[in-house]
Amino acid sequence: MSLITVGTMAFDAIETPFAKVDKIVGGSATYVAYAASNFLKPVQQVSIVGYDFPEAEMNELRSRGVELDGVEIVPDKKSFFWSGKYHTDMNSRDTLITDLNVLGDFNPIIPDSYQGAEFLMLGNLMPKLQMSVINQLKVRPKLIVMDTMNFWMDTAMDDLKQVLTKVDVLLVNDGEARQLSGEYSLVKAANKILQMGPRFLIIKKGEHGALLFHDNHVFFAPALPLEEVFDPTGAGDTFAGGFIGHLAKTKDISFENMKTAIIVGSAMASFCVEKFGPERLKEITKADIDERLAEFVQLVNFDIDLV
Repeated sequence: MSLITVGTMAFDAIETPFAKVDKIVGGSATYVAYAASNFLKPVQQVSIVGYDFPEAEMNELRSRGVELDGVEIVPDKKSFFWSGKYHTDMNSRDTLITDLNVLGDFNPIIPDSYQGAEFLMLGNLMPKLQMSVINQLKVRPKLIVMDTMNFWMDTAMDDLKQVLTKVDVLLVNDGEARQLSGEYSLVKAANKILQMGPRFLIIKKGEHGALLFHDNHVFFAPALPLEEVFDPTGAGDTFAGGFIGHLAKTKDISFENMKTAIIVGSAMASFCVEKFGPERLKEITKADIDERLAEFVQLVNFDIDLV
């Protein structure tokens, strides 16, 4: 059971109210791979990096069953770089620097060895690139999950709407759901977005959990209350990696199993925010994940007698 993940492998500079780091590995595909590789192998990466991306990081990913045949290395350019500063609430941030570098030339190519993958995770990228990946696959995956953001809604809405007709699951945050749909109510927003193509919609609400919509069904998963949040940068991508990793492992894409997958994704995201970059994800074991999942079960478990 294989999973293709498409997205960025990059460097981030991050400042929070509590600490600061000038350069750390990041990128959507990096976080997805670290999270998903806890549940299945191989994870087949498609991305682009420059000459400065650390070989040690590549080896770390390989050691976890991440295949890098689809990662293009550009020998004379730097990797994508993003710098941001978080506000006190840690839910909002300001982008300080965005250096596209190699990302400006990214033309994802699916290697022959990746053909036949049953799961596809489209990280947050230009919609035309997401569509290009879908069109390159000779057999449609069992499940296509897509992430996007408000920037593409501002600059490439027509292309974005085209991709939405081709995917099964869309991941957005609450502000993006409202912008995409033109509705303030998240229930109305979800109904409109589901009419655009996806069968399932996940609306992420940061520290307030996530909502899953499908037909007339709604499921809410809380976020685990944490004493300390160091860096929320990769939390959404880590959530996506845990979510699709669980689905690929269990080979079950029913609404009921997606409920479990959202809890798994939330658990993985709760680890991610405990340190800068993907550092915490490199440390955790299966026992850590099982323990964190048990905490989620306790968080939402209750008995009630209906008279």
